[in-house]
Amino acid sequence: MDLYDIEVRMLDGRTAKLRQYAGEVLLVVNVASRCGYTPQYTGLEALYRKYHAQGFEVLGFPCDQFGNQEPGNEAEIRAFCTLNYQVSFPLFAKLEVNGAHAHPLYQLLKSARPGVLNTAAIKWNFTKFLVARNGEVLRRYAPGDTPESLADAIEAALAAPAGAAASG
Repeated sequence: MDLYDIEVRMLDGRTAKLRQYAGEVLLVVNVASRCGYTPQYTGLEALYRKYHAQGFEVLGFPCDQFGNQEPGNEAEIRAFCTLNYQVSFPLFAKLEVNGAHAHPLYQLLKSARPGVLNTAAIKWNFTKFLVARNGEVLRRYAPGDTPESLADAIEAALAAPAGAAASG
């Protein structure tokens, strides 16, 4: 399956294809409001604001599969992220990243970039995937990798020609 053919549901209930992000560098993150890593929203928003004009998007996908750390509905998630972290990057409806009901996006991401010891499963919230302008999944980052630590890789991906992936 092509990354850009995957359908996703926005927080407001609208359905969209990822094709709207074709040609942009993406950072796809499974997020949660009650996680020890939740303060990473600040760094994610900073990256988004710094690089957005250059063709960079942060895509936040709330997930409640890890310790019930995203129990809210879509309106509660939006309010939490806006009020506490001034999030302006796109947030989507809750989805599953593991198991029989894993969203096709996460099936593709995990297949393209397995985790430690080639395990596919997402281990926790705030696992990050960097995607090149051409849709190639460049790298998978652990939850503990801070958004700030990804700046060099994002800059390399942004500098790569549109039809090619950045090395990294």
